[in-house]
Amino acid sequence: MKYSSTLVIFITLLCISCNNAYYFPTNKFDNSKTYIPTDYSDLNMWAAHPNKNDTADRVPEQKTLQDQSKLPVDVFFVHPTTLTGYKGETYWNASTNDSIINKRTDETTILNQASIFNAAGKVYAPRYQQAHVEAYYTKDVETGKKALEFAYRDVKNAFRFFLTNFNKERPFIIASHSQGTTHAKRLIKDFIDTDEKLRSRLVAAYLIGIIVKKDEFKNIPPCLNPNDIGCSISWRTYRKDIEAEKVKQSDTFLATNPLSWKTDTIYMPKTSNLGSILRNFDKIHPELVDAKVDKGIIKVSKPVFFGSIFYNTKNYHIPDLNFFYFNTRQNAVNRVRAYFKKP
Repeated sequence: MKYSSTLVIFITLLCISCNNAYYFPTNKFDNSKTYIPTDYSDLNMWAAHPNKNDTADRVPEQKTLQDQSKLPVDVFFVHPTTLTGYKGETYWNASTNDSIINKRTDETTILNQASIFNAAGKVYAPRYQQAHVEAYYTKDVETGKKALEFAYRDVKNAFRFFLTNFNKERPFIIASHSQGTTHAKRLIKDFIDTDEKLRSRLVAAYLIGIIVKKDEFKNIPPCLNPNDIGCSISWRTYRKDIEAEKVKQSDTFLATNPLSWKTDTIYMPKTSNLGSILRNFDKIHPELVDAKVDKGIIKVSKPVFFGSIFYNTKNYHIPDLNFFYFNTRQNAVNRVRAYFKKP
């Protein structure tokens, strides 16, 4: 699946500039490529870190940055793909020293997604040798897997460094979107799911934009209520008239309604939406979309905003979090409060 013209328009609306052409990696994954671990002692290798000013500190419609210094919880955020086929991007994995991709990451996902969590905890978001978006769509499945595996090695090392050097046994939130969720699911399985001490410190895992099964983890259940802790949350967003053959649906997939924070099929109206963030991060769009769970996905009505006449895509993958920005922000704060009230 490639970006449709309407989806490209919306990427532009979200301040992600696009070229007219989509560029693919030109070769198979180079098996001889030596993995060189990213040095996470270098603050430049963190797109967001509480010891630096970054776009994850921003708050919509506010000039002052969010003060995270006294927050008792940490947030480990794994960003989605920003190696998306721009001119010249014909390689399977990005360099963490690529200033163009880093700028794109900081001005899109870190600003629009990671910043959601800055009222709940100190936000850490590692740069990593992310895989090209084509890793998900290439017919050469093995090459795609190798590119994603290469990227995960960085995410795994970053989380290990985070636990040892920054977190130091504080409670934490895991948050991610798209490719970030591909890696975050593995991270949870490798580190948290089978480690009782780490599980006891997990406030919640917000695993957005990629299929997460209800039984994805052995010891981390789905969150069923707004203040549940030690559990997982997930959704994928589509327009309510999406054709069934164009989306993978199953009652075995976890779908959390981000307006009720439940997994039932009760419809939640737009009036439940505290605010969305779109093209201009400084402008809040209240009551933009509704939400209803339907067989493992979230369905919403078409949003109305300036320029939405051109926005005809039915796959709302890119604004999965933007549409529910303030509901997610408040929910993360509420779960932190619930964590500290636990017996």
